[in-house]
Amino acid sequence: MGKLNDKFQQYVRIMRIAKKPGSHEFKTILKVTGLGIFLIGFLGFIIKLLARLF
Repeated sequence: MGKLNDKFQQYVRIMRIAKKPGSHEFKTILKVTGLGIFLIGFLGFIIKLLARLF
């Protein structure tokens, strides 16, 4: 039971330290994530297109 209580205390400590991202930081994260998803999808499309052509 002690290990579980210690782990819970660690989670509580992290939640106290953590903060929500600001508006600018959130928009930046959103742009970077969206760009990454787009690039991975585009790369998959190109690979599939090349596989069909050859």
